Amino acid sequence: MPCSSLAEKKAAGANTLAARLARLGLHTDADFILHLPLRYEDETRITALRDARPGVAAQFEVEVIDSEIAYRPRRQLLARVADASGTLLLRFLNFYPSQQKALQIGARLRIFGELHEGYLGPEIIHPRFHVIGANESLPERLTPVYPTTAGLGQASLRRLISRALERADLSDTLPSEQRTRLHLPEFAAAIQRLHTPPPEMTQAVLESRDHPAWRRVQFDELLAQQLSLRRAYSARRARGAPPLVASATLTAALLASLPFRLTKAQQRAWSEIASDLAQPHPMQRLLQGDVGSGKTVVAALAMLQAVEAGYQTALMAPTEILAEQHYRKLAAWLEPLGLEVAWLTGSLKKREKEAVIAKVGAGETAIMVGTHALIEDKVEFARLGLAIIDEQHRFGVRQRLALKEKGQFAHQLAMSATPIPRTLAMSYYADLDVSTLDELPPGRSPVTTKLVSEARRDQIVARVHEACRGGGQAYWVCPLIEESETLQLKTAVETFERLTADLPDLRIGLVHGRLKTAEKAAVMAAFVANEIHLLVATTVIEVGVDVPNASLMVIEHAERFGLAQLHQLRGRVGRGTAQSVCILLYAQPLGELARARLKVIFESSDGFEIAREDLRLRGPGEFVGSRQSGLPLLRYADLEDTALVEQARAVAEDLLHNAPQAAAAHLQRWLGGREELLKA
Repeated sequence: MPCSSLAEKKAAGANTLAARLARLGLHTDADFILHLPLRYEDETRITALRDARPGVAAQFEVEVIDSEIAYRPRRQLLARVADASGTLLLRFLNFYPSQQKALQIGARLRIFGELHEGYLGPEIIHPRFHVIGANESLPERLTPVYPTTAGLGQASLRRLISRALERADLSDTLPSEQRTRLHLPEFAAAIQRLHTPPPEMTQAVLESRDHPAWRRVQFDELLAQQLSLRRAYSARRARGAPPLVASATLTAALLASLPFRLTKAQQRAWSEIASDLAQPHPMQRLLQGDVGSGKTVVAALAMLQAVEAGYQTALMAPTEILAEQHYRKLAAWLEPLGLEVAWLTGSLKKREKEAVIAKVGAGETAIMVGTHALIEDKVEFARLGLAIIDEQHRFGVRQRLALKEKGQFAHQLAMSATPIPRTLAMSYYADLDVSTLDELPPGRSPVTTKLVSEARRDQIVARVHEACRGGGQAYWVCPLIEESETLQLKTAVETFERLTADLPDLRIGLVHGRLKTAEKAAVMAAFVANEIHLLVATTVIEVGVDVPNASLMVIEHAERFGLAQLHQLRGRVGRGTAQSVCILLYAQPLGELARARLKVIFESSDGFEIAREDLRLRGPGEFVGSRQSGLPLLRYADLEDTALVEQARAVAEDLLHNAPQAAAAHLQRWLGGREELLKA
């Protein structure tokens, strides 16, 4: 029984360690060797206490001269230590009995930490320390500090990484001619240097991400990403798909009926999409354009090409407001051409929904617009040839894939009003073809942006009153607080009640995510019809709302919004001929990041420039979201290093064509068999 119990304890301990390592993504030797230090600590020398500088980590060799457990203001372990030059207090707010025992008077310690000025003089809180022997020597090289998780100490992690380095295959996956041309060191040398820096390496040199060893790691990471994405791209092109060869009768009829001409950017994007649709492999294209650049009409032309070829098409949007906006616009354009546009959302009555699904399933309806309801199991298409996904970043990988798979390898067009910076398109979107609408249709008036302190709120209310009494309409957008719909709703309701009391002669509406679909639709319809002067709203109006008479927007607590969201919201005005204004109300004090965001949105109306700044401020994580499947975010490479991204792209193409075994080995090292093709 005791043996069994001991075995169980060992197994439980191993499982606990494995779980902690799994949280860090550490499963194989390759994972361990690519788990690189965050920074390095210099334990190769001893600093005298008198030479310690506040806020600078250093190592000291001291003797304990006093030790006690104090209870002011909370239980803590205090130890007074000294060397020949001075004294220092060590403070432990959380401690184990073993630590208390080690800090006996007279014990010789080697401690490492940052000195701060405390109430009782210089102190270090929770220093790393150990009791030293008589002739204990100093380390000869810098000590790596790794990213870790609760319950997994640095010493344990270092031992595991050291063992992995002894076992792992460090052979180079980059052909020597490529390595020489790019002036990169060998992989083994770079990895060994980063994990076990030689004695002559200084901390500043090694922590510089321009060091050749780091450059090699950054390049390899980008290369793995490019290889994975380009393989996904090639795999999709190898599949069959119905060529949607158009007769151009319906597309010509639509273009002739429109009250405007396509911009050059729209013509170029439409030409690229039309060419893709006619190919015998699935189109996988992203149509990106700034707010108001005219993506919907390009999508309508793509839909008509599919219909002309005898196939059905579906457009899925993330919210009912946006889906309904598309439905109304497409119905107005396409129904005069003799085409029925179906509308499907989860809020339709059961009988209405069943009727729509039956007609689409029988092939009687060629065009369907809706929300997530389109991907429900019961929805079947007779011949789905084209799937269009608007605001594609708001859907998960599986959701986008589910719509496309309603057809036999249907073509897919994704649309985004959040422009993607070039470096992001080259890296995380390298498996897609991208069309860009980089000009606005004529007649769109520029929006003036004003930054106003919340202290002047009464003046802004007066400005809104004046604009609405003059025949205009306005939005008042309430903040998203801590990603909480409940708090957001409370803010919207309170703001609505306050503005209703302040402006009794205006008709004021309220729209938020908790309203029933019919209620939401009624409020929006009244606003579109100019029966409501002022619309108080949450971010449900971020996309898809088109009211040309609304030329004034107030965004309350603008400092709480992201850059892309502010730009999207601002795009709801400026859709008519009147001079439009967006007022950003902010509260003091402003944090550094909030100040930077407001400065960008105030100074620029170019969505692509704003996206570049957003990427710089936030990093790629939020841009990419759930876009990738099996592809990790970059840990070491910097997307602003455009030259390195381009080099990795070129080498990826070369390896895939000329050295597929090296490409496979590189992917195995970096993705460890966890690579999933980016299907959606």
